Amino acid sequence: MTDILMPALSPTMEEGVLAKWHVKVGDTVSAGDVIAEIETDKATMEVEAVDEGEVLEILVPEGSEGVKVNTPIARLSGDAVAPAPKKADAAAEAPKAEAPKTEVPKAEAPKAEAAPAAPKSDDGGRIFASPLARRLAAQAGLDLKTVKGTGPHGRIVKRDVEAAGKGGAQPAAAATAAASAEPRKALSLAQMGIADGTYDLIPLDGMKKAVARRMVDSVQNVPHFPLFIDVEIDQLMAVRAKVNKMLEPQGIKVSVNDFVIKAAALALKMVPEANASYTPEGIAMHHNADVSMAVAIDGGLITPIIRKAETKGLAQIATESKDLAKRARERKLKPEEFQGGTFSVSNLGMFGIKQFTSIINEPQGCIMSVGAGEQRPVVKDGQLAVATVMTVTLTCDHRVVDGATGARFLQAFKPLIEDPVAMLA
Repeated sequence: MTDILMPALSPTMEEGVLAKWHVKVGDTVSAGDVIAEIETDKATMEVEAVDEGEVLEILVPEGSEGVKVNTPIARLSGDAVAPAPKKADAAAEAPKAEAPKTEVPKAEAPKAEAAPAAPKSDDGGRIFASPLARRLAAQAGLDLKTVKGTGPHGRIVKRDVEAAGKGGAQPAAAATAAASAEPRKALSLAQMGIADGTYDLIPLDGMKKAVARRMVDSVQNVPHFPLFIDVEIDQLMAVRAKVNKMLEPQGIKVSVNDFVIKAAALALKMVPEANASYTPEGIAMHHNADVSMAVAIDGGLITPIIRKAETKGLAQIATESKDLAKRARERKLKPEEFQGGTFSVSNLGMFGIKQFTSIINEPQGCIMSVGAGEQRPVVKDGQLAVATVMTVTLTCDHRVVDGATGARFLQAFKPLIEDPVAMLA
């Protein structure tokens, strides 16, 4: 008799909603059977069993909110298992949790062969680590609470312990000191003198919590700076009208944002230093321009990705962006459709916002903020004229993209937008 555990269906997931069970007590499940639906901070996903056995008990009823990752949610005969996301890449599937090991008397087994018992986190939850990792950590005197796992779904493996032994993790005492130095918590409304009954409190859902956490981390941890540039879009609007007329029989309509995505992708290939991410091991130079586009949905924001945007035509980008935005609002995106972009575009021009600065979507090195196009006075050849101008802001992670690199990117981006015929080739 072992437990089915609440799976981590995305790198940022800490808890979720167990929306629906597809099995009941007494059912027999096999590997690949859909057993439940779980709502994460980004989407609703079906999950599959990774082993077989009889369902002995449902521990968490459907509709339960705030279910922590690795919490037992059902009891199954056979080996302990964690559900797997449906149709996820094999490398991203949740690994089997290790069955509890019976302690062997010292006289019967050599110390070197017996892995220490699975450690517990501060909140009593199990820390997942391979037997070899636990044994190496015990030999090195490392507290696994201070080691960050890089295995599937954060599992601690041999290389993590070896890296920690070389100074990659804090000793337990240092970790405790760091935890005590957490940022000051926000004041409550009562502390600010706002009386109860004078407001309505809307609880934070998983998405709001995840967005808040990631944005605070980004602002605090990323040394960022903005660069601003104005681009004229009269020619773009004229070309867009002609393109949409040609595509009308196919039911495709290209937006200004589609032009921006394409231009950004081409500019990233022209200035590859801007298509990069900071990591502790070095700067990751991405091979493709996987452009994330910010989409507002009920309760938050999500960034579906146009993969290899530099290789796609405007019609294909328009088709994909429309489909991704629609499924994003329905919370039907797969994790691989909104995780792993290399550059982000956020456009508030449709709301009349002239200029704004976005927060970097870690671990990406840049995010582009696009304002509304409006008629402004400009000087051309010494003469005053009127042009449709759009302000674009590039927020850069200074660890990856310095001012000169960001400026070169915008220099590559600007002519593509102002003379978009080059993007039609």
